[in-house]
Amino acid sequence: MFPLAGKVALVTGASTGIGRAIALALAHAGADVAITFRTGRREASDVAREIELAGRQSAVFQLELADPASISALVRNLTDQFGRVDVWINSAGADILTGDDAKKSRLEKLDQLLMVDLRGTILASWEAARIMQEQPDGGVIINMSWDHVLFGFEGTNPQMFSAVKGGILSFSKSLARSVAPRVRVNILAPGWIETEFAATTMDPAYHQRVVESTPLKRWGTPDDVARAAVFLASSDSAFLTGQMLMIGGGVVM
Repeated sequence: MFPLAGKVALVTGASTGIGRAIALALAHAGADVAITFRTGRREASDVAREIELAGRQSAVFQLELADPASISALVRNLTDQFGRVDVWINSAGADILTGDDAKKSRLEKLDQLLMVDLRGTILASWEAARIMQEQPDGGVIINMSWDHVLFGFEGTNPQMFSAVKGGILSFSKSLARSVAPRVRVNILAPGWIETEFAATTMDPAYHQRVVESTPLKRWGTPDDVARAAVFLASSDSAFLTGQMLMIGGGVVM
């Protein structure tokens, strides 16, 4: 009933969207869940309260994923409070599609994605692997890619996302070989998911075209991704490592 009972999980970027859904799903699966935020302290605190209402322990840490010192501080705080981490999910990423960051230049967007999504995921994964290799039961690392890295997508922003998220995919596969058998490393690759960009920025006609072009005839939800995260975090996926699970309704097969 509780596939993650007794486990300690960390989810980065869990104040909103997909990260929030993953953190809550892990808690409902039995895990104590620490979460990180960059600017959304109030939203992160709300998520922590929901985790505690589910009967699990929680903690909230601020994280600047592009800053190695911030990652090191997170590791110290996490291990001081919980003593270990069994599941580390790198959900945090730069948002270049909404808000002020959407107005940045092409080069500024590229630098931000490289520093936060790619470099940040690599540095955080190295820290997670180091901790887990010292633990009796090892652990699980889950990184976030994009289903279209296998398919391609026209446009400047998709080009940058493909380079960065494709890098995360390749890095994670190499890390999985490096840290096996004590640590499993897998990849989640969401496709068209109903997040803030879809709700507030996308043209409604294009939104409908996505539905029509998706074999399962709907947009995905953060909960769809969260359920896949619970599977990869649990012993139900005990013989999987170095694998990418696409949550995209069949757009990319």
